[in-house]
Amino acid sequence: MNALIIFVLLLALMLTGMPISISLGLTVLTFLFTMTDVPIESVALKLFTGIEKFEIMAIPFFILAGNFLTHGGVARRMINFASSMVGHWHGGLALAGVLACALFAAVSGSSPATVVAIGSIILPAMVRQGYPKGFGAGVITTSGALGILIPPSIVMVMYSVTTNTSVGKLFMAGVIPGIMLAFFLGLTTWYLARKNNYPRMPKASWGERWSTFRKSAWGLILIVIVMGGIYSGVFTPTEAAAMAAVYAFVIAVFVYKDLKLKQVGKVLLDSAAMSAMLLYIITNAVLFSFLMTSENIPQAMAEWITGQGLGVISFLLVVNILLLLAGNVMEPSSIVLIMAPILFPVAMKLGIDPVHFGILIVVNMEVGMCHPPVGLNLYVASGITKMGITELTVAVWPWLLTMICFLVLVTYVPQISLWLPNLIYS
Repeated sequence: MNALIIFVLLLALMLTGMPISISLGLTVLTFLFTMTDVPIESVALKLFTGIEKFEIMAIPFFILAGNFLTHGGVARRMINFASSMVGHWHGGLALAGVLACALFAAVSGSSPATVVAIGSIILPAMVRQGYPKGFGAGVITTSGALGILIPPSIVMVMYSVTTNTSVGKLFMAGVIPGIMLAFFLGLTTWYLARKNNYPRMPKASWGERWSTFRKSAWGLILIVIVMGGIYSGVFTPTEAAAMAAVYAFVIAVFVYKDLKLKQVGKVLLDSAAMSAMLLYIITNAVLFSFLMTSENIPQAMAEWITGQGLGVISFLLVVNILLLLAGNVMEPSSIVLIMAPILFPVAMKLGIDPVHFGILIVVNMEVGMCHPPVGLNLYVASGITKMGITELTVAVWPWLLTMICFLVLVTYVPQISLWLPNLIYS
């Protein structure tokens, strides 16, 4: 009964158009004050201790690194390198967009940042080359979602904080699925481009390829610093995020010189605003999680689900449907912070690997970012392309279908996620 009251209250507040973070906080406070004897001091204490975890510090640093890279010309050089490698195939510039998104995802940790950085440069170029605007928008909207699957990933850090799963293992687990999804999205792009006879670029010489690689190398080295540093044990994921922010600042301001020193203040302010928003959501979600735990709701749900005789296959299907439905009304951070504490205990009871479960949630979040009504990537792409959300929704469906098929594959073939972390950490 308590669980029903909590969820009805949360849903009612969200339907008023109130931000999810405030809805969470108000739900908790209303329930605690009217229906329990929990002292007010424990609420204040939970608000502060909720974001005391060392791993959470990675989030503002990855956001800052992503903003420096977005403003610092790294994306443009990555696009030039990608174009030189795959531009001569059918739909060459679109394929270069997929590859550039995958490369930028490996240094930014954020899907909207990837869509902005790559999309704002490559979409106008595609239109100039004669591609339909909808085709270009579909490619970039869905490929930008790789930002949260290919490590480093802010969403993976949030899952780690919520469930106490190793961030290092999650990052490693995202590598193979990230590469596979980039390949499938590229394959879909190539097939559609070949079918519709979209433009191809002249084949670049090996000299031109080497030149574009050399120019983009400073950005690509960041992948080696972050991933190599974590897996060699030189620094933790949080320290890697701080290193990434410092390195991104140096290459944007002093190496590429695309970002002037006077613009750094604005980048810092933008990053602080985005970090504050995410940390506020995390704080309220931690409070919500505290209420759920104090009312024994996750444990009761775990017992109820196992009592229904749901096996692993049925449970994972239910999880996917739940998360895809949640993706209709919430953005990824909120979904992970609300749903993970509820679903995680059940997954553990059924013997599902916590790392595999984390990757499954992240892929669901990717799909949610590319469909209405609250798909973040759709809104970002809409701002760049000046297309309506309905028009964009029609444009993305071939790639969205590919992502859903890939979700099924990741859900029921756990070795896709687990092979690499098991190899590294065994």
